[in-house]
Amino acid sequence: MKSENVKAHLALLGANLIFGLNFVIAKGIMPHWLEPRAVIVLRVVGASTVFWIVDMIIGGEKVSRTDLRRMFVAAIFGVAINQILFFEGLNLTTPINASIIMVGTPIFVLVMSHFIIKDRITWTKAIGIMLGFLGAVYLILRNGNITIGSSTTMGNIMVLINAASYALFLVLVKPLMSSYKPLTVMKWVFTFGLIFVIPVSLKQISAADFTVIPAHIWVSIGYVVIFTTVIAYFLNNYSLKRISPSVNSSYIYLQPMIATLVAVSFGKDRLNIVEIIASLFIFSGVYFVNRTRKPKPRTDSINL
Repeated sequence: MKSENVKAHLALLGANLIFGLNFVIAKGIMPHWLEPRAVIVLRVVGASTVFWIVDMIIGGEKVSRTDLRRMFVAAIFGVAINQILFFEGLNLTTPINASIIMVGTPIFVLVMSHFIIKDRITWTKAIGIMLGFLGAVYLILRNGNITIGSSTTMGNIMVLINAASYALFLVLVKPLMSSYKPLTVMKWVFTFGLIFVIPVSLKQISAADFTVIPAHIWVSIGYVVIFTTVIAYFLNNYSLKRISPSVNSSYIYLQPMIATLVAVSFGKDRLNIVEIIASLFIFSGVYFVNRTRKPKPRTDSINL
């Protein structure tokens, strides 16, 4: 494996570790301290500011009008729909439900990649996706049960739409990563995202009382803004310069496994044979998705 590919996979490992911890950390902020869309405003404004400052320091690159339009569309699915529905959905459902729904993202990516960027669906890739899905679902369920009822239905639907939206974002942004630096793409995607996020979030952000938020919740907010948004999005999109959306999304299956390893490391859990088998399912799934060899997708096949 080339060194650049190794860097891409290491970036994905880091991004999914951050995303995995975010389910519990973000849930602790909402709704007692901040409403979901107030958190989203902080995320998008904070990320946009960081990306613009860093871009000005290192020197930006020019983006064509056609690609700006593509970034605008990517912002709809990767920032507006994705973040609003994830946080609103997580607020109405449980972390267990949300986690299981989100590990369905690679399935959406597999199908969308086939139709949008002509990424061929192979047996090895399909088998890998299903192996990873089964292993991930088991590791999530071992910490609790799926909650089905009127109290979580709307939240589950929102998270499901968010998963599909995020999958589409990964597919749409892949061609852009072939032409621009990840920082450039993220700068414009989050800037365009502000256009959608701020109007629908003004009421919640205006009603928020930031003076009563304790220090430990500010730490959680800082994690969501800096790590989950700035760092994880950057690492995730950096990986797309080297690998396909299907491979990228398959790493989502590592999130529950990473959470299990963290729990074991802190003495809060013990590994047993069933968990080891589930982890082998996940590793096998990621391996099968990665071992697929295919021609490089055409980047001029998307007309937005």
